[in-house]
Order: sequence, then structure tokens, then C-alpha cells
Amino acid sequence: MRLDAALADATDRLQPISESPRLDAEVLLCRTIDMPRSYLFAHPEDELDELTQERFEDVLERRIGGEPMAYIMGMKEFWSQEFFVSPATLVPRPETELLVELALREIPRKAEWEILDLGTGSGAIAISIAGERPLCQVTAVDVSEDALAVARENVRALSQGNVTLAPGSWTEPVQGRQFDIIVANPPYVRSDDEALRDLQHEPQSALAAGDDGLDAIRALAADCPAILVNHGMLLIEHGADQAPDVAALLESHGWAEICCHNDLAGLPRVTAARSGGK
Repeated sequence: MRLDAALADATDRLQPISESPRLDAEVLLCRTIDMPRSYLFAHPEDELDELTQERFEDVLERRIGGEPMAYIMGMKEFWSQEFFVSPATLVPRPETELLVELALREIPRKAEWEILDLGTGSGAIAISIAGERPLCQVTAVDVSEDALAVARENVRALSQGNVTLAPGSWTEPVQGRQFDIIVANPPYVRSDDEALRDLQHEPQSALAAGDDGLDAIRALAADCPAILVNHGMLLIEHGADQAPDVAALLESHGWAEICCHNDLAGLPRVTAARSGGK
């Protein structure tokens, strides 16, 4: 089969499941033949041998089955860097870059602060902040050893030596320490939300958080004040419809200066709050 014919067929088959079927087809074919996209346009008449066709069909079937492109490719761009990802971690999403942006607004460029990233997954948030603020020390926590294995690869490849990984549940492994700022992208999907069916390839434990989707945020609101410096900031990503509930939870635990920030789509996405210290 010629390259152009393979692309046309793959694009048609990806139409029902992809918002960018042609791009997906091109990227998957480039991965299969280990060539840049420009090669596809320069050599449309090239023939795929039988083995290469089989390899292309394998990755194409994975995508048709709903598997995210990031898992098939093993990489995802976030904050202008390529991060390793696997089904053990959530795929880093563009809206989560707001967490990084807000943290960087808070942290002075030459600060030597202690930063905490709770539920780090691939480590994308922690590594991105650490790269922009090299004098800070960033601790990244996750309860999943499989996720931490991915984060270790990213720390090894992308960090400047100022990211430390810690296994454990939320604040448990850092009790007794004090941080200047805490960032978290916790699970916040309701356990009965139909959206989980479309996210079946991603780790459900990193997505679902009880009947109201607030179980993890509830724990953070209660436990984070003890490990924040006086007037330290907590930044939490949440669902677009959860801002009022998140604000109420934080207020009930004595947080101050509670403020929600919208993502690039104009949706309420990250709530910031300050601790009075303990």
C-alpha cells in the first residue's frame, strides 16, 4: 500500500473517534516508519511493506479503540517540554498549565522556596515549576508506585536536580515539613460521571473522587494548612462546575483569600487560597 493510500484509509477510519483524524493518522504513520511528517508529503508514492503495514495497523487499532495518542506515542507535550507518559498516569492537559502559571506568578524568580506538588503523576507540574525556578526545591508526591516510575524517568530526563519524589498518600509523606506553596491536580470527577467512560484508558484512581468528586479536595483542604508556612498558598485544579463547592470547603477549614481562576477556555479551573498557618 502506498503512503498516501494508507493515510487516506486511516483518516477515514479515525473520523468517528478523533477531533484531528488526519493529524493522528500522519503522526501514527510517521511513528511506524520512523520518519518526519515532511517525508509523507515528499514521498506519497512510497510503498509500505507487509511488516510495516501490520505495525501501522496495530497502532491504528489502538487509536480506533479510544486509546489516547499520548499513550501510543509514549510522550505528551506540556509547558513546552516532552514528557514520558503511560497508562499509569493521566495525560497532561493544556488546562493544567494554569496551575504552573499561577504558581510561577507567586514564586519570586530568585526565591529559594520549598514547593510541594501533591498527586504528581507524570511529574509534569513539578518539573515545569522547578525548571522555571531553579533555586527552589520541589517535592512531588504520589501514592502510585507505577506513576512515580514514570515521574522518575521525567525527572531524570528533564529536571535540573531540584525535584525530589516521595511515595505516599497526599500529605502523609511530608508531615512535619513546611512549604511555601502547594499545588495539586487531584481526582475530581464524580464516580458516576458518564465522562469516565470516555476516559477508560486513563487511571481511574487519578480521576474519580467519590459521589461528589470532592473527596480528595476535602482531604487537601483539611490537611494542607499544617504543612504550609503562614500565609502560604494552595492551588487546586478542579472541575468547571465545582468552584463554589471548593470555595465552601476551603472556607470551612479556615482558608483565606479564596479566589478562582479561569482557564484559556474561560472555565473556572483553579482555586487559590492562603493559610493562616498552624
